[in-house]
Amino acid sequence: MAGYAQPMAALGWFTRRRHLATEASVLAGEASAEAARKSSAQTPPPPEAPEAPEPEFPVVGDERAAAFFDLDNTVMQGAALFHFGRGLYKRHFFRKRELARFAWQQTWFRLAGVEDPAHMEDVRSSALSIVKGHRVSELMTIGEEIYDEYMADRIWPGTRALAQAHLDAGQRVWLVTAAPVETATIIARRLGLTGALGTVAESVGGVYTGKLVGEPLHGPAKAEAVRALAAAESLDLSRCAAYSDSSNDIPMLSIVGHPYAVNPDGRLRKHAREHGWRLRDYRTGRKAAKIGIPAAAGVGAVAGGTAAAVALHRRRRF
Repeated sequence: MAGYAQPMAALGWFTRRRHLATEASVLAGEASAEAARKSSAQTPPPPEAPEAPEPEFPVVGDERAAAFFDLDNTVMQGAALFHFGRGLYKRHFFRKRELARFAWQQTWFRLAGVEDPAHMEDVRSSALSIVKGHRVSELMTIGEEIYDEYMADRIWPGTRALAQAHLDAGQRVWLVTAAPVETATIIARRLGLTGALGTVAESVGGVYTGKLVGEPLHGPAKAEAVRALAAAESLDLSRCAAYSDSSNDIPMLSIVGHPYAVNPDGRLRKHAREHGWRLRDYRTGRKAAKIGIPAAAGVGAVAGGTAAAVALHRRRRF
C-alpha cells in the first residue's frame, strides 16, 4: 500500500502492550487500520445479497457499532491467497519447482506446530524479496480478474447474509485478514462492505520495497488492527460483533461484545462453548467433519500466497 515507508512514529503512538501483543503486531494493526480507512471511502453500494436474517444484536442505527469478519473459511470457502495462486498458475506466471520450495517451508512449520522465529523470518524474507520492486497496481489488476474467476462463487451465502444484516442495520462491516490489504480490499469492495483490514507491505511511489509494516495481520495483530480502527472511527467494541472460523482469531473475538464462531475449527468450537459464544456453521456435513486438520488448510493457503509472490517475480518489471 502506497505511502507506508514513513518512520514508525508517523503511524501514531503505540498503544500499551497487551497480552500476546508485540510491538510489531501493534504496528501492523495500526498500519492496516489506516489503510482500511483510506480505501473505505471508495466502496460502492452493496450488490444484491441473499435475504438477511434479523440481527440478534446491536440496535438499528447504532453508529458506534460495527462488525468484523475474518475472510478465509468464514466469508469465503478456502483461502483467498490459494485461489489467487490458482489464477496466477493458470496464466503461466510461475513454475512448479519454484512454488514447491516456498510451500515446503510453510508445510514444515504447519506440521511441526512450532513458531520457530528463525524459520518464520526465512520464509517471510524469501517471499518479500520476490515482490520487491513490483508495482502495487499490478497486484490490484490481477486480483480483480481472479476474483471473478475463482472467488465470487465461493462466498458463503450464510455469512454474506449476516454481513448484509449489519449493513441493513446501518452499521459498518470490515473484513479482517492476514491476506494482503490490496487483495482484501478488492473482495470487500465486490461484496459492498465498508472496507478491509489486511497485511500491509511497505511501498514507496507505488512500488513494493520488500518489507512489511510490522508483521502479517495474524492472531494478536488482528485484534490490534480492530482496536486501532475502532479508536479512529469512534466505535464502541462492546457493541461490535466479530466472526471467525479459527482459534487463531480468539484475540480478536475476545475484544468485542458479540463474538461468533463461524464454521469453527475444533479449538475454537470448544472455546466458544466454554465461553457462551454463538456458533454458526454453513458447511455441509462432509466439510464440517474435516475440522481439526489445520495443516491441510494451512498448506493450501501458503501455496497460494507463494504462488502470488513467485508470479510477481516472473512478471515484467516496471
